Amino acid sequence: MSSTIATDSVPTKPDEAEGWHSGLGWLLNPRLALGLLIIAVMGIGSFVLPIFCPIDPSIQATYLKNMPPSWEHLLGTNALGQDIFWFLVFAIRNSLMLGILVGVGVTIIATAIGLSAGYVGGNYERVVMLVVDTFITIPLLPILIILGGIIRGNNSFLMVGVIITFFGWAFGARTIRSMALTLREREFINMARFSGASTFDILRREIFPYVTAYILVAFINTVLFAINTEATLAVIGLSKVEVPTLGSIIFWALNYNALFNGNYVWIVAPIIATVTLFLGLFLSSTGFNAAFANKRGVL
Repeated sequence: MSSTIATDSVPTKPDEAEGWHSGLGWLLNPRLALGLLIIAVMGIGSFVLPIFCPIDPSIQATYLKNMPPSWEHLLGTNALGQDIFWFLVFAIRNSLMLGILVGVGVTIIATAIGLSAGYVGGNYERVVMLVVDTFITIPLLPILIILGGIIRGNNSFLMVGVIITFFGWAFGARTIRSMALTLREREFINMARFSGASTFDILRREIFPYVTAYILVAFINTVLFAINTEATLAVIGLSKVEVPTLGSIIFWALNYNALFNGNYVWIVAPIIATVTLFLGLFLSSTGFNAAFANKRGVL
């Protein structure tokens, strides 16, 4: 997992953190607007349209096989007798849900560990950073492939998200810790400490506002990373392919030779949806990054 905000983006004056939240006009830029529009359309659509779905799209042999697109089946049906359009809608929804859950989990863990290590320091910081550096050196994808191969067919969809969260928080924690390090000796931090504020209050009220920009962008990047990782596992058959996701729909299309059988929509539609969703997340991430940098006068 990576992020596009560097640690030197921490503001130098106490009042700058408050200035970030004054008004929303500075957030508006074409890149961010387009990214949020794409996410909003795909996100809202994937959560609202399932209400009108007549049947569970993952059930096989529901319709005639390999039917062409029509008003009844907007994208046709596949070789399993499933409606491609409804399967794709559920796939986008499930992939987004997984990405958001992983993003929330990773963000909470990374923020809590990074802020506390950076502010408290001492032996606590050394032990925490030893653990963080250990997790950073562990390659996530090979671990997931090995675990997926061992428990193939028995792993749940949410278990994939838990594993991604478990191994995906370390880089963000290290970055947030370095940002906290630059703040803990500032005058306003010392003033809060001498006034009797607890460690938790200082972290929450004095330091946390400075890292919100990084956290927001890192959250979006984590969502993208989680969706991409699950899709990669699903395409090679190591995720819960019975659950509609952007990766599982491509897995079934490849498994049943959709291209060779002339059912191009079955594989082209999820690829277009995946690229569009990734584009929306990427534009939102870089758009927020540019907006925060512009607010601070960096751009």
